[in-house]
Amino acid sequence: MTESPCAAMTKLKMPREHKAKICLWADLSFHSMGLIEKAQTTDQLKSVLVELFRLQDAATNPRSAILLDLYFYTVQFCRENGFNREQTSALFSIVKKTHEACTETPLGNVDQCYNYFIDLVFCHAVKRPPFSIDLFDQDQVQLVTEYVVNTYFRHFKLYKYVFTPQMSVDLTLTYVGMPKSEESQEVEQEDMTVHSVETPVEEKTESIQPEVPVSADADPKAALRAFIRSQVNEEVAQIRQSLEERLKLNEEQLMANISPLEPSPIPRKKTGSSKGKKK
Repeated sequence: MTESPCAAMTKLKMPREHKAKICLWADLSFHSMGLIEKAQTTDQLKSVLVELFRLQDAATNPRSAILLDLYFYTVQFCRENGFNREQTSALFSIVKKTHEACTETPLGNVDQCYNYFIDLVFCHAVKRPPFSIDLFDQDQVQLVTEYVVNTYFRHFKLYKYVFTPQMSVDLTLTYVGMPKSEESQEVEQEDMTVHSVETPVEEKTESIQPEVPVSADADPKAALRAFIRSQVNEEVAQIRQSLEERLKLNEEQLMANISPLEPSPIPRKKTGSSKGKKK
C-alpha cells in the first residue's frame, strides 16, 4: 500500500533555522578524547570512531562509510593544526551538528546550514558566558571555516543525496470553471485513445500502418485548449483595463500635486501710448 502525497508532506520536514549552543564534550567526551589520543595509526583511529559511533557496518553500508570518513578527517585536521582536547571535541560536534541539519530534510537548506555553522563557530570563539566561550582564536576560526567550506559545503548536495530520501512530485492541474465530470471524461477518453492507437502498432510487424481518419473531435485536448485560451484572454483584458485605469488615476493625482507648486504668472501693467486730452 503506497502512502498518499498528503501524508508524506505532513512527515516532510521543512528547512528551518537552528539556534547555536555550546557543544563542548557533546559528542566526544573527555574519556573519548583520551581514546582518540592513544590511537596513533589510521586503522586504530578509525577503529575507535567505529566503536564510539557504532559504525561497524561501514564496509557494507555507504552511509556509515561516509560518516566514518567525515569523522576521521575532522580529527585529522585537528591533529594537523595542533588543537587540544577541548578544541577537537568542539569542532567535531560542530561538523556533526552541521551534517545533521543538512540531512534532516531532502529540501534545499544550504543557507540555513551555513548560517548555523557560522553561529556554532562564533559560539566557541567569543567569550560571553553562558552563551559562548572563547575556545578558538581568530586564526583558528579562519582555519576551521576554510576547512569546512572546502570539504563539506562544496559537497553539500552529495551528502544530501546520500543521506536523504529522493522525492518525486505528482502534479495535478484543476481548471476553474470546468466541471469535474467533464474533466474526468476527457482524461478517460485520452487514455482510451492512446491505448487504442499504441496497441496495434506494437502488435503489427509490417512497415505499412493502417490509416486512421483524424477529425477535429478526435482530439480530447481541443476543447480544453479553447477554454484555457478564452479564459486567459479575458484575464489579460481585465488586467490591461485595470492597469490603464490605475495609470490614469496616478497621472491625475500627480498633476493635482504639481499644480500648487507651479509659480503663478505675474500680471503685466498696461502702458498706453497716448494720454487723454484735457479740455
